[in-house]
Amino acid sequence: MINLGRLHDFKDVFGFFAQQLTYPEKLDFHPSVIEKALGSSHPAYESVKTYWNAMHEYSMEQIEEMYVQTFDFQKKSTLYMTFYKFEDSKERGQMLARLKETYQLFGLEIASSELSDYLPLMCEFLYAADWQGHEKEAAESLKLMIAVMEDGTYHLLQALEKANSPYFYLIQGLRSTFKACIIQEAEAHEHD
Repeated sequence: MINLGRLHDFKDVFGFFAQQLTYPEKLDFHPSVIEKALGSSHPAYESVKTYWNAMHEYSMEQIEEMYVQTFDFQKKSTLYMTFYKFEDSKERGQMLARLKETYQLFGLEIASSELSDYLPLMCEFLYAADWQGHEKEAAESLKLMIAVMEDGTYHLLQALEKANSPYFYLIQGLRSTFKACIIQEAEAHEHD
């Protein structure tokens, strides 16, 4: 189960992850960006801080090159979350359609050229969507979205670790954020 209140509390950090996972721009690395997104008590703080410090060792040109080499040219480190499990199978198409329905449920239209399992888009959705007051409808849809993100980022994390990429720490932080939003079995029974 997803703790929707906690997920809502972390909206700003999902915006940060979306920003850091899209093609880099100089303003993405301004000190205020990380300061606004998460404090030292956030479960992703240590990982994100490691990522942030590592990225500041590179020039902007090197960061752009690293981004393209990592996410655009390596199948094993794609930002398309259902690709790891389904590649280009029929099941992937069905999962993409279900994810698109989730966006539409909350009034978000995605460009027809964009696939609904693109990790920055999914993070942007968690940042922008307003599910408060619609918890029943949101619970199942967000559970599916987080499950897809969690599964995809597991494989992405492995590839980034092998490549010794600073993005490893960013994805590690994203996964820590998911984990903090999942109600553990014992906790779930307390709510029953």
